[in-house]
Amino acid sequence: MTKKLKIVSIAAEVAPFSKTGGLADVTGSLPKAIKKLGHEVIVITPLYGHVIDIKKHNLKLICENVEIYLNSADKTQINYWRGYLTNNLPIYFIENKKYFSAQKNLYGSTKENVRFLIFNVAALKLISLLKYEADIVHCHDWHTGLIPYYLKTDFKYSETLRHAKTIFTIHNLAFQLGHNWWEVPLKKKDYGNNKIPHITDPDIETINFAKRAIKNADIINTVSEQYREEIMTTGFGQDLHRILRNREDKLFGIINGIDYATYNPQNDPGLFKNYDYHKINNKKLNKEYLQKLLKLKVDKELPVIALTSRVTFQKGFELVLRILEPLLHLDLELIMMGDGDKKYINEIKKFAKRHPKKIAWLPFKENQKSETLLYAGSDILLLPSHHEPCGINQLIAMRYGCVPVVRRVGGLQDTVTNYNPRTNRGNGFNFSAFNHYSLFATIVRSLENYRYETSWHKLIVRVMKESNSWEIPAKKYVALYRKAMKANNNFL
Repeated sequence: MTKKLKIVSIAAEVAPFSKTGGLADVTGSLPKAIKKLGHEVIVITPLYGHVIDIKKHNLKLICENVEIYLNSADKTQINYWRGYLTNNLPIYFIENKKYFSAQKNLYGSTKENVRFLIFNVAALKLISLLKYEADIVHCHDWHTGLIPYYLKTDFKYSETLRHAKTIFTIHNLAFQLGHNWWEVPLKKKDYGNNKIPHITDPDIETINFAKRAIKNADIINTVSEQYREEIMTTGFGQDLHRILRNREDKLFGIINGIDYATYNPQNDPGLFKNYDYHKINNKKLNKEYLQKLLKLKVDKELPVIALTSRVTFQKGFELVLRILEPLLHLDLELIMMGDGDKKYINEIKKFAKRHPKKIAWLPFKENQKSETLLYAGSDILLLPSHHEPCGINQLIAMRYGCVPVVRRVGGLQDTVTNYNPRTNRGNGFNFSAFNHYSLFATIVRSLENYRYETSWHKLIVRVMKESNSWEIPAKKYVALYRKAMKANNNFL
């Protein structure tokens, strides 16, 4: 009989408790999928005082004023809370009022590295307190990057953790520490070998969490097979391509999935009218409702293009802004929702003010619950990313019959294939070159195909039938966990 595993999943954000993007969707869904396969899982995340509602989520205080030592000189106090992600799947919250309850947003502190160093040590301390003899400690993104390092150093002799193996999942290599890695002066760069400074030392904010994780984790993985190949190149490796190539035999790619129970147009309470691929006409009722709601021209035959992502250079907004003026001369409507770079957002708002019947702008934070309504009410999703580790938006959009237009990069390349009306193959539209000409041409190509109602109807049915659930990725993660348990790693 195959051994059932004990897994700890550790992340800075976990939906539905805290969320700024796709990371929270993954860390909220993957543990449930692994639990469904018969394994034992617990989740650990920070308690953000201004974001997470203790009463709403029925959290219980389980340990109070626990003193943890960060090194030989620094210590702090932690409270531990417990809730449930689903039945028999506990999620533990680490509360430190100074570092996780003082600010309104999840991120943005000037002492970001200190915050997540405390989180990393407190998470390992919790595992010891629970006497949870984990087989795998699954660390998600840079915020958890010191855990593989600590398990080889400070926690090396922990009775509870001595057999635990670590998996470090790179969700986006651009984020390596609490600040922009490229702004760290050369003489201050962390090479991952020295002891970590005291928390009062300014050099603590230049410690590279991701680099230390890559050097010390038993297994490293990325969230798509294509991104795995890309990050070992100078163009996408974010200055870590050399050490990734050095550990290439420990580096794997597993495409993300989405939670089909959460994202289901048949019973989604956020929609005006529920539907499935047998009742696609109901999708147009969501479009009309959305057009009325946003004061756009109400016309269910008019193509609606949605953009729902962080408003950043990475997501292709540099290109989007270059084509907005000519795009708005076409017979279409645009709905844009996101948070991020104010430079881009201010430009979008100007366009929305000049063309109120053709373009709508929605901040993500205030409209997060309307995200699936946008997919249900739109015909096309636009995601022209410069780089994209996986991308969740295109997977959710397809679930709701919203056809993706994407750049052929990272996980977008793995999940969106070019539609060919002659062969009736493909599930979207993509382009290669990162320039606004290619983007505009691909949008026009999608709009030309939209004009042919019968073939477009078939395309919608195909994308809605796509299987992008967590069922297969979860099995691949379990196989990766078993590989980690067998590994005899030589560390850098």
